[in-house]
Amino acid sequence: MKAQLTSLLVAMGFVLASVPASAHHPFAGEYDHDKAVHLTGTVSKVDWANPHAIVHMDVKDDKGEMTKWTVELGGPNALRRRGWTSKSVKAGDQVTVDGWQAKDGSHRANANMVKMSDGKELNAASSYSDATAKKTKSTH
Repeated sequence: MKAQLTSLLVAMGFVLASVPASAHHPFAGEYDHDKAVHLTGTVSKVDWANPHAIVHMDVKDDKGEMTKWTVELGGPNALRRRGWTSKSVKAGDQVTVDGWQAKDGSHRANANMVKMSDGKELNAASSYSDATAKKTKSTH
């Protein structure tokens, strides 16, 4: 009986190990580093959750029409290490975001920097800028 239980647990371990974990996409999978965006607008909602915090914004386009943007930030722990709290950006705030647009051209972006209306700049913990910084450090 004990041998069967051990065999069952080992088999379950192999099955669980072979199931892919919830996918964490790399920057290049969704965003285009050649499509820089500069967005100024009003925050409508903030999702402070793993794997990425998300800021939803209302931004006027070139024609003066309101467009809704979804802006991905780094994860909450990465943001905390850069001085953020869950209250750093909240609904109603006027912000400017510099980052990169989604490859599919939709109104989604990966933020590099978030600038508050008082001029304070917050590093958005982008996976692209982090990878670039690590690559630059390793070549010097």
